[in-house]
Amino acid sequence: MFVSRKHHVARVRLLLDEFPVVALVGARQVGKTTLARQLAAAHRDRVAWFDLEDPADLARLQDPGLELRPLRGLVALDEIHRLPGIFQLLRVLADRPGLPTRFLVLGSASTDLLRQTSESLAGRVAFHHLDGFDLTEVADTERLWLRGGFPRSYLAGSDAASRRWRDGFVQTLLARDLPDLGSTIPRETLRRFWTMLAHWHGQLWNGAEFGRAFGVSHTTVRRYLDLLTSVFVVRQLQPWFENIRKRQVRSPKVYIADSGVLHALLGLAGRTDVVSHPKVGASWEGFVIQQIVQLLRAPAEQCFHWSTHTGAELDLLVMAGSRRYGFEVKRSEAPRLTKSMRSALETLRLDRLDVVHAGMEQYRLAPGVRALPAAELVGALPGG
Repeated sequence: MFVSRKHHVARVRLLLDEFPVVALVGARQVGKTTLARQLAAAHRDRVAWFDLEDPADLARLQDPGLELRPLRGLVALDEIHRLPGIFQLLRVLADRPGLPTRFLVLGSASTDLLRQTSESLAGRVAFHHLDGFDLTEVADTERLWLRGGFPRSYLAGSDAASRRWRDGFVQTLLARDLPDLGSTIPRETLRRFWTMLAHWHGQLWNGAEFGRAFGVSHTTVRRYLDLLTSVFVVRQLQPWFENIRKRQVRSPKVYIADSGVLHALLGLAGRTDVVSHPKVGASWEGFVIQQIVQLLRAPAEQCFHWSTHTGAELDLLVMAGSRRYGFEVKRSEAPRLTKSMRSALETLRLDRLDVVHAGMEQYRLAPGVRALPAAELVGALPGG
């Protein structure tokens, strides 16, 4: 089964027309290489491809200047983190008159990689973040929730095969990928931390509690959290706060970024296990938030949660210029307007509040507030 990812193809193609270097970043196995090969196949000029996990390609680039300077057209460099010293050379090549070469670099985006790229290529590089499948690309909402958006997990021939793939993904990330990106944290420590995060999914980060559980400082467990965030397997939804009379929460909410990986970390084999688990509501919330963010193409710096110490809260606040869009997620078929929703609508001066639910009916709850089925998110969101 082929799944078209035409939005991402069009966006990266546009960026390649405008920038000498485009960085395609995202979690391992999310489809970066497949997308890049689609672009390469349709490219109107010559294409050179280097897979830096291939020892032969890596050997060719031991003297990268000698290999890359003569090339023209599009040059793709996959798994770029394996050759971090190449960024200064790319800056030189990107500054040549006439831009004879465009560079497409692919990486799983460690913090160090992003920092080096930004410093070496400031003004010359554009980033495109590739997530898993979204509801514009696949139509089965429940399957996407249960299996997650990683292509091989979603497209697997059975639920059991999908689960095996996700178990393998977790194991490979811990045993190989994170050490390749420079992590020295023991594999079993990160596995335990990631699993604990799965049970904490959808809650406010509490570094002191995690630190006590691991017998280390809160700054150490924060380093674990930031590491998993940097490789796109954890989402930190930052708090929104402003000058109002209510005391507001200033800690991020933490989510396992992919719902299928969440279910694997929780040891859930299929739908029956998921819907009977205590985290089912939090799992649904995280999945819907991820879909909204992907469908709106909203960068992380525009997305927040909001809550006060008196109990008012909002699952997702998206700032789009001068407009404010609120989203509350309910795993029910007929949600009702609550005092907390009214408080968020008025206090945050929302332009609209959508209560996204698991039912089939769309209806009005109050002026500016509607109940919206998750299956109808496509086309119903702002600008959709």
